[in-house]
Amino acid sequence: MIVALAGGVGGARLAVGLAAVLPPPQLAIVVNTGDDFEHLGLAISPDLDTVMYTLAGVNNPVAGWGRAQETWSFMSALAELGGDDWFRLGDRDLAMHVLRTLALRRGVALSAVTRELAGRLGIRHALIPMSDAPVRTRVLTARGVLAFQDYFVRDQCRPRVRGFRFAGSRKAQPATAARTDHALAQGARRRNLPVESVCQRGADTERAGDTRVDQAARFPGGRGVADRRRRRAQGPGGENDARTRCEATALGIARHYGGLVDGWVIDTRDAKLQRAIEQEGKAVMVTDTVMQDRGKSRQLAQRVVSFAHGLS
Repeated sequence: MIVALAGGVGGARLAVGLAAVLPPPQLAIVVNTGDDFEHLGLAISPDLDTVMYTLAGVNNPVAGWGRAQETWSFMSALAELGGDDWFRLGDRDLAMHVLRTLALRRGVALSAVTRELAGRLGIRHALIPMSDAPVRTRVLTARGVLAFQDYFVRDQCRPRVRGFRFAGSRKAQPATAARTDHALAQGARRRNLPVESVCQRGADTERAGDTRVDQAARFPGGRGVADRRRRRAQGPGGENDARTRCEATALGIARHYGGLVDGWVIDTRDAKLQRAIEQEGKAVMVTDTVMQDRGKSRQLAQRVVSFAHGLS
């Protein structure tokens, strides 16, 4: 049993590969909800939607977020009326947010909403939010405390970062689906964690029993993964990581997570760091981690799964 903890574009792409090589009973994908927020009265779950759209094959590969074949009539009309249009919501994407919001207002748990919507998109593998309770990332900056999407999207990561808080994390529990799903109830003996922007998030991961944790570093060469068609990084880049508690390199990330992780998958551009990471007591696999298409995602997933099995 493999549990993939996914967030953002990199996690979504590796989830696609894992879903291609593992049948539904052998894979569950638990998705970050620390970036969730309410906008224009709608419940927005950016990472859940990115993973969902990517698994379903309806994602926008150019932007890295949102749906393919999108139109923007709503946003255009909103801007004309003086509305808040800094967070782009496409016409097709709106359907997801409206249905999620209506269900949550009726008291339906986020995990149940996600299961229903994922099923309607033809996703067979378990897709589970990390918690049904709200957890909100707060960025401590020189300008004050910012909600994550304000910092990341509206302000384009420009404010100098001093730290992070995760409002609601102390009370949040794993989503009900994550506790009751039959496969997960048997206990995952290995976890694979595709990582997106791990330094900024400082995510907590609990280790239980003989669970093996295998983590993929998503900063090849110490930089964010660039989309050549847009010449911009997908996800926060290394500059702000240097301002926080973690060096934005594969070695820095390995040291940051310490004893929580048994094995690391690093990019070929970071091969020179392999020995240093191994000296930290970790197993290391060096491979091409850039997933430009679904075929590349599948190839990387096959290597990662084989590596994870070897950790035991």
